[in-house]
Order: sequence, then structure tokens, then C-alpha cells
Amino acid sequence: MSRTIELIGVSRVHGAGRAGVAALSDVTLAVEAGEHLSLIGPSGSGKSTLLNLIAGLDVPTSGSVRICGHDLAGLDDAEVSRMRLETIGFVFQAFNLFPSFTAWENVAWPLELRGAPRAEVAGRVDALLERLGVVDRRHHRPGELSGGEQQRVAIARALINEPTILLADEPTGNLDSATAGVVLDLLAGVQRERGATLVVATHDRDVAAAGDRVVGLSDGRVVSQPA
Repeated sequence: MSRTIELIGVSRVHGAGRAGVAALSDVTLAVEAGEHLSLIGPSGSGKSTLLNLIAGLDVPTSGSVRICGHDLAGLDDAEVSRMRLETIGFVFQAFNLFPSFTAWENVAWPLELRGAPRAEVAGRVDALLERLGVVDRRHHRPGELSGGEQQRVAIARALINEPTILLADEPTGNLDSATAGVVLDLLAGVQRERGATLVVATHDRDVAAAGDRVVGLSDGRVVSQPA
């Protein structure tokens, strides 16, 4: 199998000198195409930092990050942004929906950035919102939606460009148990249907157990990496 994600000796230090805080320390990790990987660890263990590095939203202090064979350090900002738009879907822990946009506009935004024809945008957005059970809320803004509805809209936005890599940061952290189960089933279902690579960061062992492989993080280091 081909490796979709590779991190080689990656460290990320925030600040400089003695004031520097290591968010990640010498992490080496590979994720195969089509794999569902669970990253488990407590708050502050480095899970979110790791996802941000994979998405090109942050850069390592040392080491290298390779996505689909491309070393991100060799790409300029525009190329990283294009790679992220075309290759990666990110479900953020805090949803990160645009508050002034409707649910429909939030989901359509990545497609519109790619210059997709308006008819294609409308068809794909409506179909995805319907599949996720929030098409009747498409004209509502995030502040008018429940936490579960916001999460579904965030997932739709992450999926709209049919990404090769899907990243989810604590996707069930703000949800009740029933809604959490539905969200996990949706993510795993899409991953299987499209053969996408899914990386889920969580502190919940039950959520982590759904993965093909579980990697533990503690204090910015890999502490368990089952074969």
C-alpha cells in the first residue's frame, strides 16, 4: 500500500529559548492510503498540533511532513493552500464555521474556491446536506443550529471536495452519545466508500477503538504504536 501521510522526526516547539514549549517531540508516523487511524491522548498531548501539521496549517520546527509523496517544506504557501483545498478535509473540534454564512454557504465555500460551476455547487451541496440530515437547516446560520447540526455541517464542508485525506479533531467532543455515534458512522462510512485516509484525534477509548490502528500520544511523543 502507498503511504498517504508520513511524518519523519517531527518536532514542534512554540516560543524560543528557555520559554519554548514542545508540542511535539521527534514524532515519526506513517499512514497508509485508505487506513482509519485513531490518535488517542489527553488534552495537551499534541493531537491537534499533529493534525495541523498534516493539513499544512502549521509547520514543524524540525523534521519533515510528506502528504501524498510531497514534502510540504518544498511547497510555497499558495501550493500548500491548493493541496489542502484539493486533498484534505478537516473537521475541527470547534467546528470553525463562518458565523455570517448560512449552513449552505459554509459547505459551498470550498467548491466555490475551486471555481466549480454554480449548478454543480448547488447539486452537490444539497445532496450532501440531505445525506447528513440537515438539508432543512441549510438557510440557518451556525448560531441558529444545535451542536450536532453544526458538526454535521462541518463534516459536509470537509467532505464536499471529496478529499483523499479526512482529518477529524475530537469530532464527538461536543456531542451527546447518540449524535456522536451517528457522526462516527458517517465518517467511517465515507472513508470506506471512497477509500479515503481517515485520521481521528480523540481522548475517548471507545471512539479510538473504531480505527484500524491506534496510536497513543502523551506530552508530544508517540507512546504506543501497535503494528
